[in-house]
Amino acid sequence: MLNLSTRHGASAESWTLTGALSPRPTVRVAAVDAYGDVMNTYTGWQRITGTEPARPWAVYLAGRDGLFRLLCFDLDAKTPGAAAAAARDADVLAGLLVDVGLQPVVCASGPSGGRHVWAALAEGVDERTAAELARFAKHVCPTLDTSQLNNAATGCVRPPGAPHRAGGHSTVLSGELRTLTEPTGTVAQVRALTQRLARLVDDAEPAHTIDPHKPLPLDDHSRLFLPGPRRELAAVSAAALREDAAHGDASAILWRVLIGAAAARWRHADVAALVDTAPGLEHVRSYRDGGTRRTRGRTDAARVLRRQWDKAVKFVATTDRQIGDDPTFDRRAGAIAAHVRELQARADASAGRWTRGGGPADRRILDVLCLITLQALSAAVEADTRRLALLAGVGRETARTALLRLSDDGWIAHVRAADGPHGAHWTIDPAQVIPNSQSDVGHKRTRAPQGPGPQDQLPPMTTGAAERTSLLATLTDRTTAAAHDLFTLGRPALGHHAGNTYARTSSEPQTLDDLSRATGASFTRTALTLDRLTSAGVLVRTAQGWRRTAVDRRRAAAVRAGVDGSLAQRAERYSIERELWAWWRAEDTWMRAPRRTSSKRRPGRGQLALVPEDGTNAYGPHPRRGDGRLDWREARRVVQDERGGVAQRAPVFDRTEPLDATEQMLSDLLGAVRIA
Repeated sequence: MLNLSTRHGASAESWTLTGALSPRPTVRVAAVDAYGDVMNTYTGWQRITGTEPARPWAVYLAGRDGLFRLLCFDLDAKTPGAAAAAARDADVLAGLLVDVGLQPVVCASGPSGGRHVWAALAEGVDERTAAELARFAKHVCPTLDTSQLNNAATGCVRPPGAPHRAGGHSTVLSGELRTLTEPTGTVAQVRALTQRLARLVDDAEPAHTIDPHKPLPLDDHSRLFLPGPRRELAAVSAAALREDAAHGDASAILWRVLIGAAAARWRHADVAALVDTAPGLEHVRSYRDGGTRRTRGRTDAARVLRRQWDKAVKFVATTDRQIGDDPTFDRRAGAIAAHVRELQARADASAGRWTRGGGPADRRILDVLCLITLQALSAAVEADTRRLALLAGVGRETARTALLRLSDDGWIAHVRAADGPHGAHWTIDPAQVIPNSQSDVGHKRTRAPQGPGPQDQLPPMTTGAAERTSLLATLTDRTTAAAHDLFTLGRPALGHHAGNTYARTSSEPQTLDDLSRATGASFTRTALTLDRLTSAGVLVRTAQGWRRTAVDRRRAAAVRAGVDGSLAQRAERYSIERELWAWWRAEDTWMRAPRRTSSKRRPGRGQLALVPEDGTNAYGPHPRRGDGRLDWREARRVVQDERGGVAQRAPVFDRTEPLDATEQMLSDLLGAVRIA
């Protein structure tokens, strides 16, 4: 039996193990730079029947037929603080593998604190399934490097016991190596793992601070709750309450229970009564310390439950959650998400398109259109230029010209012109491959034919909603990172390309080659942009590459550059322009309406009826100049004063004019007072 838990003799034993578990007769070998230093790239190759390589080597995860027979989750720890996160993610993934019947082997990949979580398969899985698994795992475990599971041709990882370029070896922490050389994993188990991860993606606890729009009521114990009759838990939350959380992601399982309980109008006391007995509430009772769980004290447990309960109630109260039993939702979400993912992959492959001229703004607009499409669950969406501009952090005219360029190049198509208060409609599906109705789902989009295999006899996975959620999170993070005052046009702002580059960085270091490839810019331009971002204080350069600062310093950099608040001013200006446009539309409707009797008066400011007539506006009649033409300057002043909170003088009416019979009756019976 092989023993790779110690370093002595580990390399030789690892070479023997490599031959026993490798899906191919060759391995990839680490490259060296011009100075002879070993690099973290594997470009060479060597047959396993030969002698042990002098440099670190990696085994392929898939065979030559393109089917994965090894799963390896590579959890990076490129910064000192990331080692604990990698260890936590390894525990989560190992627990999920055990839950579906796969036998994990967890290794410390090297001296930096990274982890490799291995599982071997007796049945090969196709690249699409492996890539989907990797995407969901990445959403749940942020330290995961998905590149190995995304590429059946070249994806490879150093096996247990293999040397590390910085010294040491990949050391087994838990699991039996024979499970890798005598695989039993099936396609059904991989798909079950994917389904579990998909549920975690949809039910993941939000990382941002939740700010409810209105105060929520408190129960007798001063805990938040949602009013309404108590209902039974939804099936997903009820299953989570019964799930053995001690061997999985206990925090995520608790979150599924709490949001279901809050939505079912439970109270905090209802959940607290189950803490001692419900398996799904393990995160309240204990916490993970390395590979074991330690019991919390009663005070600490009560504090955890109170904090998480209030957070869940706020989340349910302020989030548009998918509630109901729409059987087509998952498939429709999957169809939209698949097209968005394909479009994004095509855009990434054409990276140079987004670095020339207006290319940086074009990519932002394309990303925003993809985001709106996912939110609307429709290929064609209404997207006026002001809305797109604000979401992308660009100017209105920049957004307009970007739409035209994208349309000319075939990335999007204009499907409906602007009509009155409605903006133009655009689609990211010019070829119309996305199903346009619920009954069409599953018929228009076809998959590439594959050879017969175990996956062909299994029912389709219901992961469309999770795919959509994952993409929404990715695109929201990217657009939010780029749309900042610091990344507007004109000096001393850093510009759109710098914003796009920043949006593709993370808390983990990335090399110049990685970022150059991600943005499509040359090495020289990427290096210059990274230097500017580093000088601005929003990126940090380390020995491993560039990463974001631990605390977001974009606002401080914008203040130093004198551009802080520029996007807020633009949003205010666009909002005023919308109100002026609506006022003009109302005036135009009034002027085109049939002639009214002379006794009919138009309502003044603040005097709209409960059901206003067409052509009326909250600001009253549009101001006019002495020659009868519309006075746009006065209209803008009125709107600005109203938005700025400037008190308006009440209109003065002639109260000496005698009341007619109807007015007199209303005055006598109801105490009515004439206002117009």
